[in-house]
Amino acid sequence: MTEPSVLSPGNRWTRYSVGAVLLLAVLAAAAGFIWVPLANNDQSISLWDAICRAAGVPGAPRAGALGNDAAARPSDVIVSASMMRPANAESIGRGATLAMRCTMCHGIRGVSQANTPNLAGQIEAAIYKQLRDYKAGHRLSAIMQPMAAPLSDQDMRDLAAYYAYLPQERTPLSSTRAAPQLVSNGAPMRNIGACASCHGGMAQQNVAPVLEGEPEVYIRNQLHAFRDGSRHNDLNQQMRNMARQLTDAEITELAAYYGQR
Repeated sequence: MTEPSVLSPGNRWTRYSVGAVLLLAVLAAAAGFIWVPLANNDQSISLWDAICRAAGVPGAPRAGALGNDAAARPSDVIVSASMMRPANAESIGRGATLAMRCTMCHGIRGVSQANTPNLAGQIEAAIYKQLRDYKAGHRLSAIMQPMAAPLSDQDMRDLAAYYAYLPQERTPLSSTRAAPQLVSNGAPMRNIGACASCHGGMAQQNVAPVLEGEPEVYIRNQLHAFRDGSRHNDLNQQMRNMARQLTDAEITELAAYYGQR
């Protein structure tokens, strides 16, 4: 009687080998999609949320986690390549007039002296989205929400066009010091993408702000807000999923790096 072929299902060693590979695949998937996300979250999350975060998909919102209907959605802005109309001189001029009420916090030329965002040279779509989110209540601020409330959609577009038109006053980071690993490479084992993949450097996403030269205190506060969920206007929870994995030391390091001038 001849022995079954090595590749035949009737060969016991073939069955053992295939079974061992399948078992390893199941264990690896369980570790990557369940154990690692659960072990690296400071707050309790459900099994389904852990799997969703590992796959890069937002999980179901927790009941009562957000206070109102506006906060339950991250934003009403539909992001597309054509969301911003081409800015012209009239739009920039109207924006300059509207920006006079913003100078106390954001500076006469869009450079803050009060640890608020520097808006000069910022991405136009990023400014517009944040103003829309403030007005709709998706991003909370005791100062900015009342300021954004009376603005029309055209007003917000004009302000964004004006501040994007202003020259940047930032020193290129590559000329000052080496980037932290989280900026250049991220931390894939903790589901953290490289900061430079969205915020300039390797790529620039449509509504992701440039972080170079923003106040260190502001960046640190926003990362803490994303981490604890008090800021939740990030599309698909991209920033919250990343910030939940960061330690206090890493947040301090990132803020210091981007905040240098």
